[in-house]
Amino acid sequence: MVLKLYNTLSRKKEVFKLLRGREVRMYVCGPTVYWYPHIGNLRSYIFSDVLKRVLKFNRFDVKDVMNVTDVGHLTSDADEGEDKLEKAAKKEHKKAQDVAKFYFDVFVDDLKKLNISQPKIWSWASKHIKEQIDLIKVLEKKGYTYKTSDGIYFDTSKFKNYGKLSRKNIAGLEAGKRVSMGEKKNKTDFALWKFSEKLGERQQEWPSPWGVGFPGWHIECSAMSMKYLGESFDIHTGGEDHIGVHHENEIAQSEAATGKKFVNFWMHGAFLIFFGEKMSKSKGAVTRISDLEHQGYSPLNYRYFTFTAHYRKPLVFSVDALFSARTSYERLRNIAGHIKDDDKENKKYLEDFEKAINNDLDMPKAMAVLWKLVRDKEAEGKFRTIKKMDSVFGLDLLKKDRVNIPAEIKKLAEKREKLRKEKKWKAADKIRREIRGAGWVVADVGVGFALEKK
Repeated sequence: MVLKLYNTLSRKKEVFKLLRGREVRMYVCGPTVYWYPHIGNLRSYIFSDVLKRVLKFNRFDVKDVMNVTDVGHLTSDADEGEDKLEKAAKKEHKKAQDVAKFYFDVFVDDLKKLNISQPKIWSWASKHIKEQIDLIKVLEKKGYTYKTSDGIYFDTSKFKNYGKLSRKNIAGLEAGKRVSMGEKKNKTDFALWKFSEKLGERQQEWPSPWGVGFPGWHIECSAMSMKYLGESFDIHTGGEDHIGVHHENEIAQSEAATGKKFVNFWMHGAFLIFFGEKMSKSKGAVTRISDLEHQGYSPLNYRYFTFTAHYRKPLVFSVDALFSARTSYERLRNIAGHIKDDDKENKKYLEDFEKAINNDLDMPKAMAVLWKLVRDKEAEGKFRTIKKMDSVFGLDLLKKDRVNIPAEIKKLAEKREKLRKEKKWKAADKIRREIRGAGWVVADVGVGFALEKK
């Protein structure tokens, strides 16, 4: 079945085709490890994880790289402000490397909780300084750079198609705003290498042909992705906030250096909307996965919640919406857990499921197919079909948890089931309320029943 993915570059769904072989080469924009990841960040990584799972479902091999930004990401996209890692190190009175390791470990722990598979290659910016300097040298030799008092900059006016990803009106941008550009030649120019203001004040700085300093944020991703995936590769993912600056700049510097198309498919996840706006670390207050756990929600409740909207659509977060997702997820898992393996797959439901996921990762539609399957009393092959679907969902639908159900609750549920078979509905409903009053919910699962904690 044909896999179609939405390409930000073309603004349309395209049939996915590999540049070469059977291995998908994919780069995922990773974390800047200066603070805790929030659930808005993690929605983006769930999207990338689902993409990877769908590719594998379609029998592709996947070589994925995720960067770890531990230097060079400034507090302003205009190449101004403090380095986020340096700022965090000062605040916490720690070494920058210790800060980075701490928040990276937290990030990885959150990925594990959410069943997000780790990449084949973790690529740390601070460990690839040579590659970044070498790439800047190539750009310098080709005439794309210029020097100012604070760094080496990329001249966007010399790159013919600058703005093609975001489709920004460069001429209008220049004419419509009077902005202090410092020594920049063009408002859209960006730093490739920044000079240290005072030698020895920064924890992380390196010698270069242009002076002691540190790399710009954008050059890091180009240098690292091309090192591991080649000058042209298949897919680059990230949040939609990266389209206008970070990914636009990656394209410019990469294609200027190589003369080749940098990435075949650009894919971006939409924001998580929190009280009317996107969740952002810069605003100070964020919600973490651990916060949800403290409120009684499992990380997989949140993963399920993200499937209620398409990855390219904003997802509005609310306690009611998350509660509803938790209820649905726990009911689904409880029903699935009581289905016996009959050594078959249901081709019809798998076909509908594949149509959904291969239509640009339509997870709400895929979830509807799954629910239709579990509610279908006549369907065969449920167990193996759910297992195959869950290779994409990643929801542990068939994983057995040890839940100690009190003997008296089991007896009540069995008595209710007997009354239902005798069509004594009022008496059966009275026992259902009694079970609920004791903190349990009884669910009818076709043949038999299932019990779950309320």
